[in-house]
Amino acid sequence: MPAIDLARPAAATPPIARLHAATADLDPPLAALDLSRLHANAADLVRRAGGTPIRVASKSVRCRAVLEEVLGTGLTAAGGFRGIMAYSLREALWLVRAGAEDVLLGYPTVERAALAELAAAEAARAAITLMIDDPAHLELIADATGGRAGLRVCLDVDASLRIGPLHLGVRRSPLRTPEQAAELAYAAKRAGFAVAGVMTYEAQIAGLPDANPAVRLVKRASAAEIGGRRARVVDAVRAVVGELEIVNAGGTGSVEVSAGSAAVTEVTAGSGLYVPTLFDNYRSFTPRPALYFALPVLRRPAPSIATVFAGGYIASGPAGAARVPKPVWPGRLRLLGAEGAGEVQTPLAGARGLRLGDRVWFRHAKAGELCERFDRLFLVDADGGRTEVPTYRGEGKCFG
Repeated sequence: MPAIDLARPAAATPPIARLHAATADLDPPLAALDLSRLHANAADLVRRAGGTPIRVASKSVRCRAVLEEVLGTGLTAAGGFRGIMAYSLREALWLVRAGAEDVLLGYPTVERAALAELAAAEAARAAITLMIDDPAHLELIADATGGRAGLRVCLDVDASLRIGPLHLGVRRSPLRTPEQAAELAYAAKRAGFAVAGVMTYEAQIAGLPDANPAVRLVKRASAAEIGGRRARVVDAVRAVVGELEIVNAGGTGSVEVSAGSAAVTEVTAGSGLYVPTLFDNYRSFTPRPALYFALPVLRRPAPSIATVFAGGYIASGPAGAARVPKPVWPGRLRLLGAEGAGEVQTPLAGARGLRLGDRVWFRHAKAGELCERFDRLFLVDADGGRTEVPTYRGEGKCFG
């Protein structure tokens, strides 16, 4: 059988053809980002937000150059991107030292050394808002910072849907009712903290594909419940501390739902920029995959099997087929059930015609996690121009 001509991949989607041509002189493994699709995805998020500002989730990007690219589009009367949601205080401090001016932590922190650094840095104190959901967070922060007054905090309020004993959503905050939120806001104010906002992350809407009618029904019920409860929570907290700068909600899969709530001042999104495979089956937006990685063929153990180097980049979450990387070009390739994606090699069936040294292109199940496997991304523009930028890993940073 004749070898596949990777120089002219007729069956490839335009992004893969463009990425392959732009990186043809490089040895894989490599990760490449299609800038045209990144920009189109960013524009679609802005459209879906309907004028509500979007905070970029750094955990879903993990590359400063891409964060800067997206935030550089700015905020207009029609909406746009403003601020970063970080996942680690050490990360937030690093981003502020690099010039970030508005960083909201998406999760509480117990990093005492980082808290001490925050307390000692005026610019960081002004730029970073800590997340809390428990009075114990206030005590830990005060102990680590020597009781530094004026540190900014945001209250994380549980946004899951509960139907009797059934819990639909992620296990995050113990705060749920307006009364609980107001009590913590009062404790924070009394302890000298500046209560800047409230966050509700409705993961059961944002992170769940909605191709199934039953899922859509649950999402509608959940949106109605959290919309009303969020408004009551915000009113209760405002009664204690006054106006709030931040009422944050949502994720890539729920941008328009969250932005439609009157209480919400901003939404968060990140995965929708790269569009990993877990976001393929949403009705609310058209997925435009932008981030791919290529692995080289290094063995041919059978006529229909090619083995590529590495590939075991398993995504976080419940273990299963949805969490493994997907070979997308050539399109007939598939993982072997007995081996899956391996630590240092991955065999693929349907590989007739592939030769040693040929490339196979994959997509990851999640967005920013791929950047933990690569120290650089190759950004490819519409004309095929290539720019090399470091990921967090490439800058020597690992925040967990």
